[in-house]
Amino acid sequence: MIKQVGVLGAGQMGNGIAHVFAQHGHEVVLYDIAAAQLEKALTTIRENLMRQARKGAIPETLIAETMGRIRASQDMNALAGCGFCVEAVTEHEPLKLEIFKKLDETVKDGAILASNTSSIPITKIAAITRRPEKVIGMHFMNPVPVMKLVEVIRGHATSDETFQTTAALVAKLEKEMAVSQDYPGFIVNRVLIPMINEAVFALYEGIASAEDIDKGMKLGTNQPMGPLALADFIGLDTVLAIANVLYDGFKDPKYRPCPLLVKMVNAGYLGRKSRRGFYSY
Repeated sequence: MIKQVGVLGAGQMGNGIAHVFAQHGHEVVLYDIAAAQLEKALTTIRENLMRQARKGAIPETLIAETMGRIRASQDMNALAGCGFCVEAVTEHEPLKLEIFKKLDETVKDGAILASNTSSIPITKIAAITRRPEKVIGMHFMNPVPVMKLVEVIRGHATSDETFQTTAALVAKLEKEMAVSQDYPGFIVNRVLIPMINEAVFALYEGIASAEDIDKGMKLGTNQPMGPLALADFIGLDTVLAIANVLYDGFKDPKYRPCPLLVKMVNAGYLGRKSRRGFYSY
């Protein structure tokens, strides 16, 4: 039975993952190299719990209980006793590989190492560890406390035991699991990112304005958010990174990132987090 869970990275995804694990009874060690990021994450978690309580989704007493289960640390050694760790750092392959190498050396034998990567091969991540059978993909959707789906990705060496433990955790978090083979983009981003990229091409080629492209997809296909607004929400740098993983992984020109997307990222127009993307914020 997994009692203590480690979460690496206290950004938007990491704080959400820590939130749901702690809310469902797990002791959580939230690790990040930046003290300010850890402080911001704890504030965000508390605010989101309060929002849940105001909506009647959780009792108010659960706020203090949940916060009491989260311990923030800038020392990776604090993760040593965790039986399950979820990495949620920036979607940058060299960084993830470096993190997993260090994590493998830090946590106890038998601990499962999961990655929240949205596109990087789990098999490649697992291969740099001494426990490839204990490495798995656990891709949460944003915002984590709200979205029900978790993609679970088995690497080439992932054991049945590791998969079953991860599946049980997904169920305990009251999430739904979709199982994917370990190919670039997995399920969601294999379908989503080409759609977003095609919307950027439609804008790039002057077919319609950003507003009309998003209106068409929202009202014509009943999506809650248009693809360009969604790209701004995800972060254009993240969209481009995943698009490049698809393009490099499949060597198929249909995954070629739109030149406009590349130019906007180069200009620092990253969406909501930079206050400017396809829209201004």
